[in-house]
Amino acid sequence: MKFEQKLKGCYFDIKNTNQKGINMIYNFENKVVFVTGSSRGIGRAIALNFARSRAKLAINASSSRQELAKTLGEIKAENPNAMGLIGDVSDYKQCENMIKQIKNNLGDIDILINNAGISHIGLFTDMHHEEIKRIMDININGAMNCSHLVLSDMIKKKKGCIINISSMWGNVGASCEVVYSASKGALNLFTKALAKELAPSGIRVNAVACGAVNTQMNDILSSEDKAELIDKIPMMRFAEPDEIAKTVMFLACDDASYITGQVVTLDGAMN
Repeated sequence: MKFEQKLKGCYFDIKNTNQKGINMIYNFENKVVFVTGSSRGIGRAIALNFARSRAKLAINASSSRQELAKTLGEIKAENPNAMGLIGDVSDYKQCENMIKQIKNNLGDIDILINNAGISHIGLFTDMHHEEIKRIMDININGAMNCSHLVLSDMIKKKKGCIINISSMWGNVGASCEVVYSASKGALNLFTKALAKELAPSGIRVNAVACGAVNTQMNDILSSEDKAELIDKIPMMRFAEPDEIAKTVMFLACDDASYITGQVVTLDGAMN
């Protein structure tokens, strides 16, 4: 037996209760959502949450076909209205092809989540110029490419939502992650500037600046490095991908209709 109470862009579903009571699940039925870099980690968690919320969903990976297929299988178990796309977001033509496929199969994109990103830990002086270029191409140009390609349809409809997945290092910078920090700082300002430009068209643009998150990206850290990082976090733990996803869901829903141009930081009070 199902209890459902519709509230703007969300509903409560008795099937999703736990010991703490009724969980709020968002309803994105008939909304087309594209999550880049979504075969694993934060992107996967975001995609799964949208799948459970009835969205028409497109996920993406640059090359990891097996991981993409596995995540797509998990998503389709929740929601059959989903597709997976291999494509490099730093390549405008590949982005163009992916978005064309989404429009042909699912419809115009209503919500874009620019999650694709890569990192590098090491001294700036030791980096090769190709490594520098690759990080900037994916982390900032990739978000610009996808945003540029979805906006004509959003502007016509006077409605749409773009959420960029950023990092706390884009706010404060990090030694030995200089280029990554710079790319996320650029993403934060891209978010704020684009939000101002698009607000008159009814399109919202926000970013989520993540702290340390329990994903494969941080598996390169030794157990000692992780422990040292946790010591600096007042909440004394890494965030879970699902915690990031829940924030993204709220920012994408109609209840956040006046929130735009914001960089929401989820770092456990670290900075």
